[in-house]
Amino acid sequence: MTTEEIRTPPEPAGPPGTGALADRSPVLLAVTGSVCISASAMFVKLSGVNAGTAAFLRCALALVALLPFALVELRRYGPRPLRFQALDFAAGALLGVDFVFWVASIRDVGSSIATVLLNLQVAVFPLLALVFSRTRPGARYWRTLPVMLLGVALASGAIGNPEPGSDPVTGVTYGATAGVAFAGYLFLTRLGAGQAHAVHPVCVSTLAAGITSGLLGSLWTGVDLTPGWGPLGWLAVMALFGQVLALILIGPALARLAPVTSAALLLLQPVVALFLGVVFLGERPTVTQFAGCALVILAVWRTSRTDH
Repeated sequence: MTTEEIRTPPEPAGPPGTGALADRSPVLLAVTGSVCISASAMFVKLSGVNAGTAAFLRCALALVALLPFALVELRRYGPRPLRFQALDFAAGALLGVDFVFWVASIRDVGSSIATVLLNLQVAVFPLLALVFSRTRPGARYWRTLPVMLLGVALASGAIGNPEPGSDPVTGVTYGATAGVAFAGYLFLTRLGAGQAHAVHPVCVSTLAAGITSGLLGSLWTGVDLTPGWGPLGWLAVMALFGQVLALILIGPALARLAPVTSAALLLLQPVVALFLGVVFLGERPTVTQFAGCALVILAVWRTSRTDH
């Protein structure tokens, strides 16, 4: 299946602190952003807070870092068109849903497997592009889709042997919900990308995510605004790397890559997350879960290869 880059006009340089992102390889931006996101689950688990608290506070902390750069960007380029801001806000609302359900899945299946489940977006994102923008993923995608889904089922423990103490049923449910919401976020972000603003879209999306996660978290798990300095520290690190830096890098990349290529590159997240979970958190996925992770990675590698 051909995965050529979509030809779009280059973006102007971003505000101070973001660099001239348009001059960077979109593959490099997507890979770097994915690595930043990969450590998020580890930081969430180390914080020890519930899903609503982690989702809301990561957005609040990220806004503190984003606002100064967003203001500089507004002075440099002027206001972002309202239709793009609407896309940013809608994308952020989905991101808030993703945050809450993803943290919930971490508590049920562990940080590394939860990140694998999140990457159901690899299957959903090209389908959204097909339905709304008529971008066809190609025959290879359809052939490898069942393999991806089988790999996710094995990795979660829904099929085979789960890690002791995990809950694969609720883990899959929460992880799948997070993956679908994240795919929607990526799709809407791609529609609104390719403009001069690099930080402002992330700022608006983060605001919307904070509102959504705050409401959902309050109704479901509750939101603790004073979890202590230790949990706040871990969440601050996660917000800086896994949200602010990652989304600023990924946004411009999505505008310049084909949908399937974008989704495939983002699947580096579970590889790095699996390594971090095993090495630093003492997680011990079973043999069948490792096999599922390998299946997912193989399927995505096959899907993202360029035909010759």
